[in-house]
Amino acid sequence: MTDISGLEPVATFCGKCDCGCPELFVDPGAPVERRVVLTDDFGQRVQMSADQFSSLVDDAKNGKLDGIALS
Repeated sequence: MTDISGLEPVATFCGKCDCGCPELFVDPGAPVERRVVLTDDFGQRVQMSADQFSSLVDDAKNGKLDGIALS
């Protein structure tokens, strides 16, 4: 499981079970380019800048990621 100590929780995705759902955190101690942290239920994590995360959110809002949910 991924160590999340020191991370500030932002959101849990799914949350309907107790299987370690993906979560979004902010790591205030990380360099700016790695401050946003997304964990999955397999113990992996992705770190990105706030600008990169903002771009991802914009793409999702504009429907660019809709095809993934239908796969």
